[in-house]
Amino acid sequence: MAAAAEFLPGPTAPIQDAERDPRIVPRRILHLSDDRTIAYAENGSGPDLVAIHGTLMCLEDLWLGPVPALAEHFRVVAVDRPGHGFSLRPRGRAADLWDQAARIRDAVRQIGLHKPVILGHSFGGAVALAYGMLHPEEIAGVVAVAPICFPELRLEQMLFGPRALPFGGEPLSHMLGATSDKALLPLLWNAMFLPGTMPEIMARAFPFDLAARPAQITAEGEDAGWLWPGLTRSMLGYPTLRVPVRLLAGSADLVVNTALHAQRATGLIPDAQLDLLPGSGHMLHHFHAAAVVRAALSFQAR
Repeated sequence: MAAAAEFLPGPTAPIQDAERDPRIVPRRILHLSDDRTIAYAENGSGPDLVAIHGTLMCLEDLWLGPVPALAEHFRVVAVDRPGHGFSLRPRGRAADLWDQAARIRDAVRQIGLHKPVILGHSFGGAVALAYGMLHPEEIAGVVAVAPICFPELRLEQMLFGPRALPFGGEPLSHMLGATSDKALLPLLWNAMFLPGTMPEIMARAFPFDLAARPAQITAEGEDAGWLWPGLTRSMLGYPTLRVPVRLLAGSADLVVNTALHAQRATGLIPDAQLDLLPGSGHMLHHFHAAAVVRAALSFQAR
């Protein structure tokens, strides 16, 4: 296992007074090539599982959701996606979901994980599926929770895309971060949980300041800008995916339409099964941890 720097939030953290923020989970930092890093946290023991968060989030989202239940059965390694949380990536490139999958795979190899389950939520689900297409022989299977699977016009492309522009994008992120984002982002975070409401533990313990900092919102804009080419490549690759895939989706998801994404992808991926949760929304992993665990454990039975 390669050496990794221990990260306990301190003065070099990318948010002010992070060393006094108990909401931030202590991480380890892996240094990759080209000034990139992957930040991760571990919990549990057993077969390996990698957990990848979605848009406007960092690893604490999964940490406060299904990770405690998963850790009863797996060694869970929750990562900050490149450009998010404490994982660094170059500005202006490396936003493609396939590149993110490759960098997470680099981290998996450095950590020394063996045949992990790759689990991702939303955008992280797209990254997990790309990981499975890139390196099927190295993983046990993919669990995609409320995944975005096909190109479409997305709200985040309109809201955050201009912040990724090479000229003026970063000043725009800083200006909006100090003004309109203070109202916009809480609305978006709460809307993710519709038709339900955000759980109290999420509202109290998630580090919203970390996920809202201008650098991460700029990264969200880059992610959105590269989404169409990345998902087009994924769409063409689904029929060739050679690992078992379990998709979980809610019938009332207002963020990623289940019929247009998870259900269609299930029909294209040869060994895919869909667990449709009636009445559940986009953040179903906070309410149906047992279903997430069952999906991950299904690969062991094989």
